[in-house]
Amino acid sequence: RYYSLCKETGRIRPILDQDRSPVLQLQTLGSRSTPPHRPLTPTMQTTLYAGRASALSQPLSCTGGNRAGARAGAFAALPSRPQGRPSVARRQVTTMAAAAAPAAAQRSAPAPAPGSGLGIYTASDGYMYVDGLRLDDIRGQVDASPFYVYSQAKIRANHAAYAAALEGLPSLIGYAIKANNNLKIVELLRELGSGAVLVSGNELRLARAAGFDVARTIFNGNGKLPRDLEFAVQHGALINVDSEFDLGNITAAARRVGRTARVLIRINPDVDPGVHPYVCTSMSESKFGIRNSHLQWFLDAIKAEPGALELVGVHSHLGSTITKVSIFRDAALIMVDFVKEMRAQGFPIQFLNIGGGLGIDYRHEGAVLPTPRDLIDTVRDLVSSLGITLIIEPGRSMVANSAAFVNTVTGVKTNGNKNFIVIDGSMAELIRPSLYSAYQHIELTAPHHTPKAVYDVVGPVCESADFLGKDRELATPAAGDGLAVLDAGAYCMAMASTYNLKMRPAEYWVEGGDTLKMIRRGETLEDHLKLFEGL
Repeated sequence: RYYSLCKETGRIRPILDQDRSPVLQLQTLGSRSTPPHRPLTPTMQTTLYAGRASALSQPLSCTGGNRAGARAGAFAALPSRPQGRPSVARRQVTTMAAAAAPAAAQRSAPAPAPGSGLGIYTASDGYMYVDGLRLDDIRGQVDASPFYVYSQAKIRANHAAYAAALEGLPSLIGYAIKANNNLKIVELLRELGSGAVLVSGNELRLARAAGFDVARTIFNGNGKLPRDLEFAVQHGALINVDSEFDLGNITAAARRVGRTARVLIRINPDVDPGVHPYVCTSMSESKFGIRNSHLQWFLDAIKAEPGALELVGVHSHLGSTITKVSIFRDAALIMVDFVKEMRAQGFPIQFLNIGGGLGIDYRHEGAVLPTPRDLIDTVRDLVSSLGITLIIEPGRSMVANSAAFVNTVTGVKTNGNKNFIVIDGSMAELIRPSLYSAYQHIELTAPHHTPKAVYDVVGPVCESADFLGKDRELATPAAGDGLAVLDAGAYCMAMASTYNLKMRPAEYWVEGGDTLKMIRRGETLEDHLKLFEGL
């Protein structure tokens, strides 16, 4: 029988006798008992004659930045066809390889020397590092796996990028604590000059415990509780008004504590940020903010409570993982009109809060994404023309790329037409891929010279949704090898759970470039059992 390569799937499939010209067969060298669906490895040789094809329907294993690019790279290495008309498959191979070459060249930046880079990176020796420490050495120092590890230097650099972008503008950086609520990280950002953005009473209390001036915090949320509003008003936090009932609760809290609440109105500008629906907060269907047509009702209600409410600003938040800064200007233009209207009605508007949401390069494919300066430059002229203080609320772009979620490989298996790397981490510790199909880049922590194949990276949790990555081309690891999920500093540990009684892991950071410190202890079963003592 004859077989051809399928361009779309990269699999081998039989062809009819009358279509024998596009012939490409596979013959296994060595063992004659290759199991079905086993990944192709360098021990499987391409041949161009009729013979045994025990690799039928197996996925191709090869090198490259993504699955399509990987296949193209392997196809280009196939031996030349004998004299005669080139096969269909061979013509496809040439085209795909040529198309993949520019992208591969774009991504091939020189690797840093070992220990010389900033943040988390793979050095020229093939090992992963956190600042000056080899990640495999860190794995040998910690008490348990999995764990999170951060580069303190990278967090400092991210904050410095925002501070430099805002130079010359009256401004407040409000770090979104929801992204990562580790007390040591929150304290560091306070020391660097950041304010804080909060969406719960406990986040407000955490900010206070971390030493923040509460007057430099912003209390967000569509369902703020009365007791938390009292605490916020008592300590002078800025409070974003989200709805009619929210304004009523803020007013009542201000009356109870006998202080005036400083409020901003959260506008829903109905601007599409072009992100996953779960992280979009600015469309008409969103639960957040007020509709533009209702603005006057809120202005009249605030005027009626001069002792309880002081309107000092306007706020919007478009979403998260945003990669087009032009939409921030689109929203800001709408907000500028509101500021002018509010001032015309006698309100002393001091703050223009454009929220956060700037995305990062999760895919590590050399994409050129907007920087904090790009973001600020889109609204700089608007802020200057109003003579107003700009508030921004970065979370992801402040901490995401500072961390890795580090796991140990339990084993490798094949099931049907899928290959799996099973690790000790799971959706319990890092839920983003399972929750909204988010991509997190995955690498092995040490160089491997084993065959590559396409794998799903999965954990031990009893859910089919328990995966950290799908269809990832990786070298075949052994049990005990290290595997890192990158860009894990935001919305990862903060969203961790104890599902299947997998306890939340420890967190560490590298301080001063070469000193590993624990910044959060890992939870234990004993911690869980203490919740039931005396009941």
